[in-house]
Amino acid sequence: MVEREVKSVSTYAQKKGFGATLWDYLTTVDHKKIAILYLFAGGFFFVVGGLEAVFIRIQLAVPNNDFVSAGLFNEIITMHGTTMIFLAAMPLIFAFMNAVMPLQIGARDVAFPFVNALGFWLFFFGGVFLNLSWFFDGAPDAGWTSYASLAMASKGHGIDFYVLGLQISGIGTLIGGINFLVTIINMRAPGMTYMRMPLFTWTTFVTSALILFAFPPLTVGLVLMMFDRMFGSNFFVTTMGGNTVIWEHLFWIFGHPEVYILVLPAFGIFSEIFPIFSRKRLFGYSSMVFATVLIGFLGFMVWAHHMFTTGLGPIANAIFAVATMAIGVPTGIKIFNWLLTVWGGSVKFTTPMYWAMAFIPTFLAGGVTGVMLAAAAADYQYHDTYFVVAHFHYVIVGGVVFAIFAGTHLYWPKMFGTMLNETLGKITFWLFFIGFHMTFFIQHFLGLWGMPRRVFTYLPGQGFEASNLISSLGAVFMSLGVLVLLYNIIMTSVKNERVGNDPWGDGRTLEWAIPSPPPFYNFKQLPLVRGLDAYWLEKMEGKKGMTPAEPLGDIHMPNASFLPFVMAFGLFVAAFGALFNMDDKAWSIPVLIIGLLITFGAMFLRSVKDDHGFHIHKEELIEDDNDKGVKA
Repeated sequence: MVEREVKSVSTYAQKKGFGATLWDYLTTVDHKKIAILYLFAGGFFFVVGGLEAVFIRIQLAVPNNDFVSAGLFNEIITMHGTTMIFLAAMPLIFAFMNAVMPLQIGARDVAFPFVNALGFWLFFFGGVFLNLSWFFDGAPDAGWTSYASLAMASKGHGIDFYVLGLQISGIGTLIGGINFLVTIINMRAPGMTYMRMPLFTWTTFVTSALILFAFPPLTVGLVLMMFDRMFGSNFFVTTMGGNTVIWEHLFWIFGHPEVYILVLPAFGIFSEIFPIFSRKRLFGYSSMVFATVLIGFLGFMVWAHHMFTTGLGPIANAIFAVATMAIGVPTGIKIFNWLLTVWGGSVKFTTPMYWAMAFIPTFLAGGVTGVMLAAAAADYQYHDTYFVVAHFHYVIVGGVVFAIFAGTHLYWPKMFGTMLNETLGKITFWLFFIGFHMTFFIQHFLGLWGMPRRVFTYLPGQGFEASNLISSLGAVFMSLGVLVLLYNIIMTSVKNERVGNDPWGDGRTLEWAIPSPPPFYNFKQLPLVRGLDAYWLEKMEGKKGMTPAEPLGDIHMPNASFLPFVMAFGLFVAAFGALFNMDDKAWSIPVLIIGLLITFGAMFLRSVKDDHGFHIHKEELIEDDNDKGVKA
């Protein structure tokens, strides 16, 4: 009985002490708990990046402002971009992939649970390492793209924190992507063919493939920069025969697929929300799948549109301009399919639906300015102005951040077993939505009027004062919206009113067929999938849940492990040694060696120790059922 209690479903965190819960999360290999780790770590970095954004807007609110110095301003814009892309948007998207995708395909966990945990801890320690740069000698200051000519000239250790932190984080993302690919290919429930997979699973699949191909070029670029800065090589030093433009190619061959890595899962979240709250199946499912794959494919053919002004010549510019415009076609297909899903549906305007409806015009605006920027000749005017800043915030915030807010409200009950407050959710929506358009709509015009990017101040009488003030006021509204969301989360957790398996009432896919939060083995018996929107099909036939595809039997589950944490921590320690070795500190090499020993020691331990996992016996599963029956 005691053993059963340890591994039983019914031991929720509330019943454990703080220490036990902490240890549980440090050692977990359960995709649902890793999702919660990603959600809270990403949420923390989102707030940090948001504060940096607020500082930018305070500095630019009035002309000749001296709220921060020019040097500090460069550090803030660099860290804002880097934090938001790598440490907030990515992990928050990964949180939903982890929480939802295994449930949607009817799996008990991801293919490699240990690697899943390792991916999170690598991301986390990489992010912490990068942000520690604030406390050591200054943050990176060469912009989030860290162009080599600026990065090589940067004094201090900021850029080294950037290079090492992103390397560690990037390994975590890469192995996470590989893990999701293997999971989707190998672990779908009986009957779950590729063309029956929910759209969010499809976007996770394509995104993971993009991660697999996009992150290696970034890794190569970072390694070359590390060699240049730490070992005196000359890959990017033009005076010694290096080439600084090569960095731009390496960065953007990663960087453009990266925006699709972010926005495809966002599309996936909205493709779940529209059918649920329109109460009808997604319009044009197969064309949506095709468009998703096509976007993934074309995403690798457009990187040089970030470099139209580099002097690649008219032929290269023309090819990349055409390719960039072409990528608007599959995106357009998606927009029309979402509109046609809502059209004629019996629509419920819940908080997720508010975000989804707001996403369409907002993202469309970002797409339209994208096509404007794709015209190479016109881009000579737009390039490096606030027009570009407005464009990519419309895409990233209007696409990705809106999806993260929508997904948080949609999947909170599935992850935590309790609903976020709808009224507060709508207040968050209106504050953030109004604040967002206030901040960024006007920036299109600032750019067209000639305000350059990345300037820490501007003079009075240039016609920029009123617009910048409006822009900064919008940031206040967005901040208030985020504060309301945080209040909502705290209040919901305190009240803790439990909900059933399908809290929205119209769930269509497998994740809504099991309890909220799901038991740690997800499915007692693997479900039989008989078509697209598998759970909806069963509901339409008057059934309570899924038809099982197998008899009730023992379930094999992986053991928790502290080693992923240790491996990532070792690299974190080693990075400090590598960084301070540049200053010829006596202790730096020993620290580097100790860190690597920790990591490789943990790897060695993992290799020699047989970890067979454990079985949940079917008697325990039946007992759990009986317990629930008693409670009910």
